Amino acid sequence: MSKSKQTASGGNTALTKARKGKNDEFYTQLSVIEDELGHYGEFFRGKTVLCNCDDPRVSNFFRYFALKFHTLGLKRIITTCYKNNCPDLFSQNTAEQAVYLIYDGNNGENMPDWNKVDVKPLKGDGDFRSKECIELLLQADIVVTNPPFSLFREYVAQLMAFNKKFLIIGNQNAITYKEIFPLIKDNKIWLGCSIHSGDREFGVPDDYPLLAAGSRVDEKGAKYIRVKGVRWFTNLDYKERHEKLILYKRYNEEEYPKYDNYNAINVDKTKDIPCDYEGVMGVPITFLDKHNPEQFEIIGQMANTHIDENNFGYPFINRERKYARILIRKL
Repeated sequence: MSKSKQTASGGNTALTKARKGKNDEFYTQLSVIEDELGHYGEFFRGKTVLCNCDDPRVSNFFRYFALKFHTLGLKRIITTCYKNNCPDLFSQNTAEQAVYLIYDGNNGENMPDWNKVDVKPLKGDGDFRSKECIELLLQADIVVTNPPFSLFREYVAQLMAFNKKFLIIGNQNAITYKEIFPLIKDNKIWLGCSIHSGDREFGVPDDYPLLAAGSRVDEKGAKYIRVKGVRWFTNLDYKERHEKLILYKRYNEEEYPKYDNYNAINVDKTKDIPCDYEGVMGVPITFLDKHNPEQFEIIGQMANTHIDENNFGYPFINRERKYARILIRKL
């Protein structure tokens, strides 16, 4: 399993609880990584990849890039590990030591020889916002990881501030965040290619309580849970993103009523977007799984979050509140 969460630090009570309970740690399965990364091979040639918030010795992110190092033509892999998540990487007991790892390939071999891997201690706790971790970020061309969901806003803000290419996992609800949605609207961030529905299985720490029905323990005692509503978020382009959505339904007032609080029609399912309507339409946030920026313009959103020029509050039809909607218009 891939230990790819960095626990939150700081004084925030909710984040402190998440740290103590390790409720913000989810370890990404190799199959989830393989399904997505296969769409971006051309972007990695000659590049340095950073997997921060990551535990290199058991990380499936590091494992994927180490195995594919020469196939992808990588220049370097860098990982950083938050101190509470790091294994014993040295001969002495250093499980509480935050470290970073630099891998430049291993003479054509498929997997790294740990005696030759450059593993070094960090001075601080490995927080991605620390000065030393930012210095490593500056060396990277592309960031690929599963950051802590509780710090997703800050994590993306840092990537944008340093103009980094990235491919990261987040919760689908992040689409509606006031910090994230404007980036989606302006075509600076979009959803990845491989996860469009359903849930995905993630590993969790040994002391994580398995209370949900979608959980299991394997024959080695490793714990797993199924998490709904996860998506890849990226600014790496891929060809499927530019495939035209085929529209077949026609507009009628009965099936497509207008909102009480905004001049747009409601569309309950992406596949039901009418082919002959030229005005603004409200579609589910899952529309972004199929969004082609050459076919549709994103106008704004209607959601129960901070109301500003990008967000007009929850949609209502005949005084009945609907789920969050993205406002679009055909180009």
